[in-house]
Amino acid sequence: MNSRERLLTALDRGQPDRLPVTTHHLMPYFLDTYMNGIREEQFFEFFGLDPVTWVWDQKPNDRSGDYWTTIGGDVVGGGMRWITSDSWRIEATELAGRRNKATRYDIFTPVETLSMILEESSQSVWVVEKLIKEKAQIELIEEYAPRTLCDVAEINRRADALAGRGILRGSVPGFELYGQPGCWQDAAVLYGIEQLIMETFDDPAWVHEFLGILQRRKLANVRSMEGARFDLIEHGGGDASSTVISPKIFTEFVAPYDREIIAQAHRVGQKVVYHTCGGMMPILEQIADMGPDAMETFTPPSLGGDTDLREAKERIGERVCMIGGVDQARFFQGCTADDTRRAVQECFQKAGEGGGFVLAPSDHFFDADVELIRVFAEEAKACRYA
Repeated sequence: MNSRERLLTALDRGQPDRLPVTTHHLMPYFLDTYMNGIREEQFFEFFGLDPVTWVWDQKPNDRSGDYWTTIGGDVVGGGMRWITSDSWRIEATELAGRRNKATRYDIFTPVETLSMILEESSQSVWVVEKLIKEKAQIELIEEYAPRTLCDVAEINRRADALAGRGILRGSVPGFELYGQPGCWQDAAVLYGIEQLIMETFDDPAWVHEFLGILQRRKLANVRSMEGARFDLIEHGGGDASSTVISPKIFTEFVAPYDREIIAQAHRVGQKVVYHTCGGMMPILEQIADMGPDAMETFTPPSLGGDTDLREAKERIGERVCMIGGVDQARFFQGCTADDTRRAVQECFQKAGEGGGFVLAPSDHFFDADVELIRVFAEEAKACRYA
């Protein structure tokens, strides 16, 4: 099999020729610091991993009067493009006197101005000031925020360019300035996870209203994915993991909203992986009941998760493809090559039987020993089904 056939077979819960092995989102910091700035496709070729190409191509809804705005210079010079409208204008201001680069984004609506501050380092970007500060502000998102559309033509151009080299992976879009695919996850980014959890007790009706607003935006985008030749799209997020929220909150505030988005994705011909970086074991069946085609990241306890791979395979392995399982902080640096080999073999023995398993780090990584990644890839390719 080639890499594409191998990964697609596993996603269909089949048994390929050998264990598929890949990685999660590649961080530019790692490629620049350890790989001389090579491109992502060169990374997969260098290590012989099964390639996954991530694409995020969106476009404005012209019929709604939305358009692209470039902020901070042109795109080539480092500027960012956002989809905006006359009722949802974005301005960016770099803030001085901070340890890290910080940018305040002001969003001008006909009613009031919203603001959000992001900080960034060479490794990542994070939110330091949430967008939603007053509960009534969610109505501004509903009324004025543009609803982006999938750029089907560009996605299909990217699919053609793959020419059989691995799979094409997208996602349910998060809130455009800074967000993630799941409805609960997006709400946590925009309002704050601690506050959001408290509101499930203090004002559950408002939380449901907020999640419904985000869900309608995501459903509209997923409907626009019809005809796009993704092989897999990502949904979910770590704030829905059982190391962050209880199974009860998951049942009431996560599953009803994300389940319908998964169903809509299936209606337009897309496969879905549900991403839960963190605890999964108390909610394994609840996630599988939402109907995803695959689940990730099966983070082990050594990395802050709770996954028992063997038990997870027994409980949901016949229902979904399992992706992940490796502690990249422990086995991509600071250990011996034999330690990494044993980790690969252990994952294969626990979750590989019958196929339907893709070995990968249980999320992205920033620092790693290049030689240990090579060992990880070679050992996985030695795990044969026939």
